[in-house]
Amino acid sequence: MIREGHTPGSAVQIAALTTRSCFVIFVVMAFASMSHSATGGTSEDNRSNAPASGTAVTIDGEKFLINGMPTYRGRTWNGHSIEGLLLNSRMVQAIFDDLNPETRQRWTYPDTNQWDANRNTTEFLAAMPEWRAHGLLGITVNLQGGSPEGYSRQQPWENSAIAADGSLREAYMRRLERVLDRADDLGMVVILGIFYFGQDQRLTDEQAVIRAVDATLDWLTARGYRHVMIEINNESNVGYDHEILKPDRVVELIRRVKAHPSRFLVSTSFGGGTVPPTGVIRTSDYVLLHGNGVDSPAGIKEMVEAVRADPGYQPKPILFDEDDHFAFDAAENNFLTALTAGCGWGYFDFRKKGEGFSEGFQSVPVDWSIGSDRKRGFFQLLRQVTGEGH
Repeated sequence: MIREGHTPGSAVQIAALTTRSCFVIFVVMAFASMSHSATGGTSEDNRSNAPASGTAVTIDGEKFLINGMPTYRGRTWNGHSIEGLLLNSRMVQAIFDDLNPETRQRWTYPDTNQWDANRNTTEFLAAMPEWRAHGLLGITVNLQGGSPEGYSRQQPWENSAIAADGSLREAYMRRLERVLDRADDLGMVVILGIFYFGQDQRLTDEQAVIRAVDATLDWLTARGYRHVMIEINNESNVGYDHEILKPDRVVELIRRVKAHPSRFLVSTSFGGGTVPPTGVIRTSDYVLLHGNGVDSPAGIKEMVEAVRADPGYQPKPILFDEDDHFAFDAAENNFLTALTAGCGWGYFDFRKKGEGFSEGFQSVPVDWSIGSDRKRGFFQLLRQVTGEGH
């Protein structure tokens, strides 16, 4: 987010207040709590004086900046600058849970035969420093997750931090807070998706969708987070129920986020191989692309060129935050082609049929360690490209 932080009041000064002053403060805080609850936020949101996060993401032309400095400053790889890019991984199940008792048992851990949402988040947090040490600067998380099977025709499970009326579920948001705090400590950026197809239908109507957007922004603002970028929804053109989340109208929510006083950076994504429409490119702060289905690295370059040639494009960052193509030991692959085209790239990996627990970052239960050949292939190449961790 673009705004500057503010300094909290002194605890010593507060302790020295008279009894009468303390009573006044209590009344004011109680009123603020009731007012905020009416917006659909959680009961923990009353921290308007929270210190700003230590990590802040901003944009300068086509470059991402962290704390005012371009990412990977001065770094080149094979003659190509990676300065200002955001290399990332899709980690959308960081706060996953399943509120449907009929499907909850699908996600049990192999060692306990039980599902545990808090264990999932705790193990996520434990893995984050190793990802960062390899040069990873961005992760994508989503309030409604992503398919815990990788790809799914039907989604009977209920995984949503958003209730039917658009308010935020406290247990989910407590887990999200842990993730965002850890990312802040590590100097990482979080691309926070709000909606996912297959789960958006659980909101009652369009007003609930709007309420969820506002509640999310207010919740982030109350905690002073400045290292979070918004992705309205994952793949707007794939199977949403609410019209405002579909391609023709999703720009309304992008504008709504931009109008919020905290001014979070915002975009949305489309299905693999799809170049966003002109209105979305023009209105977004950065352009999100997905490489799913783009089997030739040349197709990655063509997508980036198409964005830059679009009449709605002015210099702004372009990045892939989802691509399930690997071949990390090849001289040419989607990851490296994105770099040479001047945009960031995001690793998307799920457990394929017959594979073991260590595979994939999207299949639940998740092994968040760098414990499979595919994961090692990505992170080793990431380390070579960024020059970090050597």
